[in-house]
Amino acid sequence: MYVKMKGPSFRGLTFMLAVAFLVWSFSSEGCHGRATGKHWRQNREALPALSSKKGKTHNHGGAHKGNHHGGASKTKPPSRKMPKPDVSRSPPPQKGSRSSMFNVLDFGARGDGKTDDTKAFQDTWTATCKVTASTFIVPSKYVFLVGPISFSGPYCQPNIVFQLDGKIIAPTDFKVWGRGLFQWLQFTKLMGLTIQGNGIIDGRGSVWWQVSSFDDTIDHEFKLLIPLNSSVQEKPPAPARSELVGKMPRIKPTVSDIELVSLFVKHPLTRLCSFVVQALRFYGSFNVTVTGITIQNSPQCHLKFDNCIGVLVHDFSVSSPSDSPNTDGIHLQNSKDVLIHNTTLSCGDDCISIQTGCSNVYVHNINCGPGHGISIGSLGKDNTKACVSNITVRDVIMHNTMNGVRIKTWQGGLGVVQGVLFSNIQVSEVKIPIVIDQFYCDKEKCSNQTSAVALSGINYERIRGTYTVKPVHFACSDNLPCTDISLTAIDLKPLQELYHLYGAFCWQTFGELRTPTVPPIDCLQIGKPSTNKIQNDFDSCGV
Repeated sequence: MYVKMKGPSFRGLTFMLAVAFLVWSFSSEGCHGRATGKHWRQNREALPALSSKKGKTHNHGGAHKGNHHGGASKTKPPSRKMPKPDVSRSPPPQKGSRSSMFNVLDFGARGDGKTDDTKAFQDTWTATCKVTASTFIVPSKYVFLVGPISFSGPYCQPNIVFQLDGKIIAPTDFKVWGRGLFQWLQFTKLMGLTIQGNGIIDGRGSVWWQVSSFDDTIDHEFKLLIPLNSSVQEKPPAPARSELVGKMPRIKPTVSDIELVSLFVKHPLTRLCSFVVQALRFYGSFNVTVTGITIQNSPQCHLKFDNCIGVLVHDFSVSSPSDSPNTDGIHLQNSKDVLIHNTTLSCGDDCISIQTGCSNVYVHNINCGPGHGISIGSLGKDNTKACVSNITVRDVIMHNTMNGVRIKTWQGGLGVVQGVLFSNIQVSEVKIPIVIDQFYCDKEKCSNQTSAVALSGINYERIRGTYTVKPVHFACSDNLPCTDISLTAIDLKPLQELYHLYGAFCWQTFGELRTPTVPPIDCLQIGKPSTNKIQNDFDSCGV
């Protein structure tokens, strides 16, 4: 018998649809909550507080612990700021990753200013050297006693950062230095190295200065100073002596490696340790940057670049007493494509010294003083060849310096200096603002020689301020006069102090006065000399 089935009522159908909708909504919200939690983790995966493992967090250096649930509730970002990580030690690397931060404290450095941390620095460098774009960390609030050390390539990875925020001090016991060490902190054969930070490199050079002999070296321009009362010593007084930690080796002006080899051939018994100790030296490196740091009280030269290509120095400072002997601020040798700017240099010798083999050097926005000014040279010592070209020095303030801008060469040298511009130099109480000295001699007496380094295309413009001895001193070679020397907008006024005042001096100097000068520099010979041998020197330098 056929029986007709009764279909579901409208009310029942409505109830079933409502239940299905609620189930679907609950499932959708749960998925959304998981997705949001995952998105938050992705946004913070760069922070050390979180690991890459999904659904689990780790706490490094006091980082915030977040709760991540895979259920219905959404993950919310923390309401407070993340605490600043402790920079004194680098965070431990995550499992399976390779750290690029190497802190000297993690390699055993004590940083108490007494313990020798040289080995810890060497071990830190060994690890740093293996990782591209890694960071060598010298943390703030620590003082590290470090002996002579070489941070060497050439097999180090490029673009290493040496982050110096603490203080590095040199040993004062001469036994630490031994023989054959000409620098303290040396970086060799590296690419893309940057030294940066707010830290200090302290050479503690007073123990060296106290035993250095003024019998060996004398700045030639001291001979031009005639005291008013004839009571000032012919040689600058030595710094006050004190009790020393042993007897420090004697020091002499910086020399090149080639000059050292030549010297040892002639004098095999010469002690290697009798030569210069430089605070920070770069050798054979490419694209080097130094910024932010301070070097103070170096035994001699503070910062040296030798055989480097691509050098950048900015927001950097040097600080040493005015009577510290031979303490050049920045020393360039055989280096090309150099930019130095926004730097303050106070020392006992040249603020910047540009030596043989340098080209494409641009120096601007420099504060120099005390010191001996900015110099090209000395060049051509011991009959050597010197080649310097395309040098620009501009926007410089000099106060209480021995010289302003100077070129100095030895008799008997070879080669050429050409394409030089000194522009917008403000001098204050500078003894001799403009100097060319082709009879340079750092001894009591030097023998006369006929050959000389040729000088041509030297331009001086907008050099203004006060001098205390002589406005201009041009002393060029008898056999090879200076040519193409130009003077523009020179305005120098005398200021009587301790020494007799003199007018401008020129010898065998040819060129042009492009504007009237104050005082008049009538001694400059207009035009060119009747005989000129400079072309041979140009050819020898490949110009």
